[in-house]
Amino acid sequence: MDESGDEPAEELFTLIAAHRTTVREGLGDERYALLLARLYALVAVPCDDTMEVRRAYQYVCRVLLDLPHDHPVRDAVGALRLTAAPPGPGVAVGARELMALLSAPPPPAGPALGTTDELLGAAALSADEVCARSGAGAPERGLIRLPDPVGGDRYPEFQFPEGGGSPHEVVLEINRLLLADLDPWGAAAWWLSGNTWLGGTPASLLGQLPDAQLVAAATALVEGD
Repeated sequence: MDESGDEPAEELFTLIAAHRTTVREGLGDERYALLLARLYALVAVPCDDTMEVRRAYQYVCRVLLDLPHDHPVRDAVGALRLTAAPPGPGVAVGARELMALLSAPPPPAGPALGTTDELLGAAALSADEVCARSGAGAPERGLIRLPDPVGGDRYPEFQFPEGGGSPHEVVLEINRLLLADLDPWGAAAWWLSGNTWLGGTPASLLGQLPDAQLVAAATALVEGD
């Protein structure tokens, strides 16, 4: 076994690629969109940050545990969690290749956003605009912050009421549930993708559905991990 731990991860990614159709079917639209977001988060982690690489890889594995119990990928994840060494920095290369393969157009059932370009293309504010809108000296903790190497950090605009003011309290609550500080891409994908529980994208339903209903949908996603 490769002492860096990359080999088991590469074997898992190869298995996912071989069973990508049934992985998509087994996870369903929402969890599949989350899988793509977790892979993007893994790719975005600096390769020399061993702890963050390991954490991001574990988040990928946790989503895959939602596959049916008899699925070969789920079996492999269960075995790896017990026996494999931590993934090494090279795991990001395999994640990038797998991500490209899995990022096929989503089924027509919902706009399951999965790519960084799509997420960065959503309406967003700069850090200065966030401060101006909320009247604070710095963006509030708990907001989704998407790092953009070209345009700088972007804060999805849905997190704020129209016309200005502080962020929606329910957004901050759900962002905490989704661990947006650790996985902003996954949190953004949840807010901006179609949700079968809610009948639309959570971001578009702010103010239209009771806050408790939005929180319940996010809680169901988290507990599914």
